[in-house]
Amino acid sequence: MIKASIVGASGYAGGELLRILLFHPQVEVVQITSEAYAGQFAHFKHPNLRGQTKLKFTSLSELEPCDLLFLALPHSTAWARIDEFAAMADRIVDLSGDFRLSNPADYDRWYGHPHPHPEWLEKFVYGLPELHREEIAGAKYVSGVGCNATVTNIALAPLYKRDLVREMVVEVKVGSSEGGHRGNPGSHHPERANVVRTFSPFGHRHIAEMIQELKLDPDDPKFHFTVTSVGIVRGALATCQCLLKEPLDERAAWRFYRDDYRDEPFVRLVRSRRGIHRYPEPKLLSGSNYCDVGFVADPDGTRLIVISAIDNLMKGAAGSAVQSMNVMYGWDEKLGLEFPGLHPI
Repeated sequence: MIKASIVGASGYAGGELLRILLFHPQVEVVQITSEAYAGQFAHFKHPNLRGQTKLKFTSLSELEPCDLLFLALPHSTAWARIDEFAAMADRIVDLSGDFRLSNPADYDRWYGHPHPHPEWLEKFVYGLPELHREEIAGAKYVSGVGCNATVTNIALAPLYKRDLVREMVVEVKVGSSEGGHRGNPGSHHPERANVVRTFSPFGHRHIAEMIQELKLDPDDPKFHFTVTSVGIVRGALATCQCLLKEPLDERAAWRFYRDDYRDEPFVRLVRSRRGIHRYPEPKLLSGSNYCDVGFVADPDGTRLIVISAIDNLMKGAAGSAVQSMNVMYGWDEKLGLEFPGLHPI
């Protein structure tokens, strides 16, 4: 049993972490912090946890040492105090973008400002177990993952691993919770409800993670990426138009996707010739840590359309963080993450 604390526990990702960890057999949550809600019970901000915990939010100044710190803070907040956090816990899992990129220059290019502590970047392992399980197992510090990057990287890693892609066009449709719990004009209900709105036609900062993890040429990635808001709360759906170097038989694609993902506890291959759920759907994954992946090939085999779905707050944030923690401690990777989702919802 370890003692863990969640810094920034009042946000959506922090609330998901708390929900998962309260029922994790190897973790005792000892502190949750929030400057805005200090002194309030956890269920004041996360009403789904009413009756599940008596924890109250505390201010960051009251943070005490523990075994593991989860940092669920807004971007560019954790890096400013990373030395202080490292002194409070032997291990850290950070959910923000502050330590995701291994090249310091990428923060200038994709985030618009230099990294204030570039010496810390080499200490963090990118927190996607499907791609970095061995490194995470020996790590003290694990970074968060971008939800748009996660749904895309899992979908495409088998193709890029085999150098099959000539050019890529991806659109990710996302729910409103990706924008976080702080309101803005775009999240105002009359403006956000029932919307289908492209808000990032190109240049989304999560592209940096895809270039890094898929090992693309940063100067000419041949990777086109668009993000569109849709009228759901949770979920991300990636539709990946893969233009291939050579024709690919769909059965061959199934073979190597099965080879790569057959032992992955949270990747499911989805393809049915009947029914309405023939391809991945975010709705079916709400509250779960799964990434569902499906695909279909053009008849001539020159284009493979890969479709993948996640719950952005789970596999795209808190779920991957807990999965990484399980790997760090050598526990069963599925601990605390067995929930399969709901249907109908």
